[in-house]
Amino acid sequence: MAEGEVPAIELRQRKKPKSSEYKESAKEKKISDTAVPERAPKHVLLQRFAKIFIGCLAAVTSGMMYALYLSAYHERKFWFSNRQELEREITFQGDSAIYYSYYKDMLKAPSFERGVYELTHNNKTVSLKTINAVQQMSLYPELIASVLYQATGSNEIIEPIYFYIGIVFGLQGIYVTALFVTSWLMSGTWLAGMLTIAWFIINRVDTTRIEYSIPLRENWALPYFACQVAALTGYLKSNLNTYGERFCYLLMSASTYTFMMMWEYSHYLLFLQAISLFLLDSFSLEQSDKVHEVYKIYIFSLFLGYLLQFENSAFLVSPLLSLVVALVLVKCLQLNVKKGTFVAKIMKVINFYLVCTLAVTLNIIMKTFVPHKENGYMLKFLEVKFGLNMTKNFTMNWLLCQKSLQAPSQDFFLRLTQSSLLPFYILVLIICFLSIMQVIFRRINNKSLKKTVTIEDGRIGERPEIIYHVIHTILLGSLAMVIEGLKYLWTPYVCMLAASGVCSPELWMTLFKWFRLRTVHPILLALILSMAVPTIIGLSLWKEFFPRLMTELTELQEFYDPDTVELMTWIKRQAPVAAVFAGSPQLMGVIKLCTGRMVTSLPLYNDDDLLKRNENVDCEEDDKLTYSKYGRFCHEVKINYSPYVNYFTRVYWNRSYFVYKINTVISFQS
Repeated sequence: MAEGEVPAIELRQRKKPKSSEYKESAKEKKISDTAVPERAPKHVLLQRFAKIFIGCLAAVTSGMMYALYLSAYHERKFWFSNRQELEREITFQGDSAIYYSYYKDMLKAPSFERGVYELTHNNKTVSLKTINAVQQMSLYPELIASVLYQATGSNEIIEPIYFYIGIVFGLQGIYVTALFVTSWLMSGTWLAGMLTIAWFIINRVDTTRIEYSIPLRENWALPYFACQVAALTGYLKSNLNTYGERFCYLLMSASTYTFMMMWEYSHYLLFLQAISLFLLDSFSLEQSDKVHEVYKIYIFSLFLGYLLQFENSAFLVSPLLSLVVALVLVKCLQLNVKKGTFVAKIMKVINFYLVCTLAVTLNIIMKTFVPHKENGYMLKFLEVKFGLNMTKNFTMNWLLCQKSLQAPSQDFFLRLTQSSLLPFYILVLIICFLSIMQVIFRRINNKSLKKTVTIEDGRIGERPEIIYHVIHTILLGSLAMVIEGLKYLWTPYVCMLAASGVCSPELWMTLFKWFRLRTVHPILLALILSMAVPTIIGLSLWKEFFPRLMTELTELQEFYDPDTVELMTWIKRQAPVAAVFAGSPQLMGVIKLCTGRMVTSLPLYNDDDLLKRNENVDCEEDDKLTYSKYGRFCHEVKINYSPYVNYFTRVYWNRSYFVYKINTVISFQS
C-alpha cells in the first residue's frame, strides 16, 4: 500500500432479523446467560429432604388428629352412638336436614340412575312444585357420598349416617392440612403450620360451623377452596421450579372446579379472589403470565359448571365470568410499551379503567339477555343492608333480622383477642401492607426490584404470594365486618396469615430495616424471633386452652329434645301419608328428613318462590318485622279466637308444637 493512501471501507447495511428469529435468539441468549446452578452437597440435600419429610408428616398428622377430634367431640356432645336413628337425624337442623334427606333418598333408590332422575325431577318435597334438587341445592356431595357408600361395600360395615359424617370430618382434616401447607409455603417453616392449626382449633367457634351443621355446603366446599389457595400460593412463588409449577397448576385446576360444583355461592368467593389477582397483576409485573393462566382456569371451570349443572344460568350472569372475560380482552388489546416510562404508567391506569368498565358492562348485558332468577334477592339485600335502598318487603327485613346476616358482635373480637390471634394478625397485616406500599412507590419512581427476594433485603412486600394474601384477607375482612356469617371464610385465613407472618424471618427483617437496627446483627435476630415468638405463643396457648379442649372431650353431654321426637313419631304413625305440612322453614327441613312427608317451604335462600312461601307461612310470635293492629295469626289460632277456629282443628300438641288440620268442611261455631 502506498504511503498516504486511505484504505477502502466497504459499508454494508445490517439486515434486520425477523421478529421470530429475534425472539428465538433472545431466548437462546437468555438461556445461555442463565447461570447453571451448582449441585448442592449431599448433606444439604439430606437436610432439605428431612425438613420436607417432617413438615409433610406434621401436616398429615395434624389433619388426621383434627378429624379424629371432631369425631370424638361430636360423639360426646350428642351421645351419638347411644341414640336411635330418629334422635340422630333431628340433630341435623334446617337446611342441613334437607341435604341429608336427599342422601337417604339416593340410598333407597333401586339404582343410581333412577335416584338421580328422581332428584332432578323431584315433586315429593315441596307441594305443588317440581324442582331440580341437584341443581338448586348443589347435591353433588350427596351423589358422591351415596356412590362411595354402595361401591365400597360400606353398607355391610357402617351405618349410612356414620359414613356421611365421616366423609365430612375427613374433609375438615384436609381443610386444616391445606391451611398448614399454605402457611408453610409463605413462611418457609412448618412451625407456622402448627401455629395455624392451633389458632384454628382454639377459635373454632369463629372458624367453622361443623359442630352444629355438618351437611352444610360450605363444610363440603371450603376444604377444596383451601387446597386451591395452597396451590395458588405455591404457583405464585418466584423461585418455583418447572415441575412444582405444573403440579400446583394441576392441583389448582382440579380444586377450583370441584369447589365450584360443591357450593352454589362458590363463584362469589372466586370473584373476590379474581379481584385480588387483578390487583396483584397491577402491582407485580413479573407474575402477569401466571395470573392470566389462573383466569383461564376460572373460565374453564365456569364452562364445565354450566354444562354439568344442567345449564345453570347463574354461572353465565356471575360477576366472576364478566370480570375474567374483561381481563382477557384488555390483555389482548394491551400495547407493548417499555416498562417504567410515563406512557406505561398512563396505560396502566387506562387498562384498570377499561377492565372495571368492561366488566360492569358485560355483566349488565348478560343479565339482560340471559334468563335467570338465581340469587336476585342477594343484590336487593345488599342494597338494603348498606342503606342504598329502603323497603317494606317482608323477606328482605326478615333476612336482615337473621343473626348470621348482621354485623359481628363484640364477643367475636374479644374471643380472637383472648387467643392472641387478632393482635398478631393486625401486626403482620400492617407490616406487610406498608411493605407493599413501599414496593408500589418504588415502581412509580422506576426503581429496580429484585426478582428473588432474600432475607437480607427485608422486603416482604415484594413477594407475589404475600401481596395476594394481604389483598384477599382485606377484602374478606371488609365483608366479615358487615355480615357475621362471612367470618367463617375470613377467620381461617386470619389464622394462616398471622402464623406465617410471625414465623417468617423476612417479616422481622423488614421491620428491622425500617428501624435501621445496628446494635445486633439483624439477620440473626430475625431468625431468632421467627422461632422464639411462635414458640412462646404456642406454649401460652397450650397452657391456657389445652385443658379446656381435653375437658370437652372427656365431658359427656346429652342432646335432649323429646318434643321434636314426639312430633316426628306422631307424624310417621298417625298423620296421613298424603298430608302436607306448613310451618317455620327450619322445622320443615326436619319433617322432610325424619318422616319423608311433603312440606310447603324449605329453609333455602336461593329461590324467590321458596322465599315467598316462607313469607306466607312465617308466624313467629316474637316477630318484630311488621306492625299490625291485629294479633299474630298463630297466636290467634292457639287461643281459639274466632273466626279462625272455624277453619282449623287442632289434632296434636305438646309443650313445643301445635299441629292444626285445615277443615275441608267449614262449620261456623259460636
